[in-house]
Amino acid sequence: MDEMEAAARQALATAGVAADAIGAAAFSLAGADWPEDFALLEPGLRDRLRLAATPLVVNDALGALRTGSPDWTGIAVVSGTYNAVGARNAGGDVFHLGFWPDGGGGRNLARAGLKAVYRAAFDMGPATALSERAFALYGVRDAIALLHEFTRRGGLEDSAKDRLAPVLLELADDGDAVAQAIVADAGRVLGTQARASAAQIGLPLDGTRVVLTGRVFEHPTDRLASATMAELPGAVPLRGGPPPIAGALLLAYDRLGLAIDASSVAAGLPASDGRSARWAASPSMA
Repeated sequence: MDEMEAAARQALATAGVAADAIGAAAFSLAGADWPEDFALLEPGLRDRLRLAATPLVVNDALGALRTGSPDWTGIAVVSGTYNAVGARNAGGDVFHLGFWPDGGGGRNLARAGLKAVYRAAFDMGPATALSERAFALYGVRDAIALLHEFTRRGGLEDSAKDRLAPVLLELADDGDAVAQAIVADAGRVLGTQARASAAQIGLPLDGTRVVLTGRVFEHPTDRLASATMAELPGAVPLRGGPPPIAGALLLAYDRLGLAIDASSVAAGLPASDGRSARWAASPSMA
């Protein structure tokens, strides 16, 4: 709550707007999962920020959905550091789950890639080009040294694994079978989560929008998107739209009855500071 308040206050200060002048506010939040979360967040953010009206709080998957769906219906598949997947139908029924048993985000890809490197080193799995690329990326000589860097006292933090994700995506496109299998599995995870979300609210797949967003889907490869959509026959993929954060602003405009184009919102967003780009950046994006 402290971090949310600080971020909102920074945004207000940057815009030069007082909180009590805000006509509508929306928050698309990781951690907005269960009914008690919304019961805490909505009045809590209103009171902390001294907003004139209680804000709309939605799960981050549902906010992301709005970036590609003008009527806010369909399925959202967000693959960033982790994944957020959810669905909303025309009646306003929603389903999202913050605790899926499997993951399909960038960190999940990177962790799977590192495991493949360790397996290959001990002849417990097939050889992969990931090995040499990982050694070069982290400046180590072999798999034992790499494992040491991630497990020793004072070693690399878990977030440093993220840097391997774009390498893995590139190698999959280059034909590495191990990398391809990892990407295919991540796509299957995302696609089945999307299908399950739609089923929970009786949303048919045929003709339904699937908003594919998040930093992993910004990578130029089509492999992950294709593997995801293979689990969603008849659905219509939408990729390359505004970043997920734009959904919160669009939902606030909706509450005011203002029809604002998503591309206009995206154009007005400040440039990324690069903190989340350390693994999404890729030479193939040049």
